[in-house]
Amino acid sequence: MSDDHDLDYSGEGTLVCRGTEIHVEAKIKGYFQPLNGLYTWYGRIQKNDELDELLKGARAIAVFTTPEGRAECVVGDPDFWGRYRISGKSTPPYHLPTTLEEVEDMAEHHRK
Repeated sequence: MSDDHDLDYSGEGTLVCRGTEIHVEAKIKGYFQPLNGLYTWYGRIQKNDELDELLKGARAIAVFTTPEGRAECVVGDPDFWGRYRISGKSTPPYHLPTTLEEVEDMAEHHRK
């Protein structure tokens, strides 16, 4: 992922994993899968010592909440920089545009 304007969500969130609530920063992108009819989203959680201490490099099921929504997810293996992968299917934990007007507003905002 290069620039934040290519992302669907970039910002704060709360991850509830193994009974522990952890405040994190995440960058997420998603897309609709026409073959199975599901929306798939994925990204990285910025390096977080509390998350690393809890997971110790392992995968886990969690709930990710943003100011725009919440969704069940899988927190995957960390990369070389200590950023854990996050992914989910179906409704993402952030707002998706549902009207042409919203899409055009977003496009205009990204041009600025």
